[in-house]
Amino acid sequence: MPAVPQQGHPAGLTVWQKRAMGAAMGAGVGLTMGFLFGTFSILRGGAGPRGVLPTLSQYMLGSAATFSFFLAIGSVIRNDGQLPPHLEAAGMQLASPIIRSRAEGLSNMRLQWALEKQRRSTQ
Repeated sequence: MPAVPQQGHPAGLTVWQKRAMGAAMGAGVGLTMGFLFGTFSILRGGAGPRGVLPTLSQYMLGSAATFSFFLAIGSVIRNDGQLPPHLEAAGMQLASPIIRSRAEGLSNMRLQWALEKQRRSTQ
């Protein structure tokens, strides 16, 4: 159940807050994946001339940066399309009749099928 917005506070997060949240989640996932893959790589092939800690940290920081970058972009893209209800309604009124929701298209299709079925049964 979504939280009820309080009066005097904005209803949702800003784009920058969404980006920061996505980056933080990506960094956490990336550090974990880097630790797992880095540990596996060190156990399998050895640490190399730099040693264990620098090699492991390179894996962790590289994957954290990558995951953080893509999750930040993804969270902004995913949440950027949500408009307030009054703007959604205005968009539906101004949109072409061809561009409608799937539910409306499905109901129109079922209506056409029912009309055709009725017409064929009367013939």
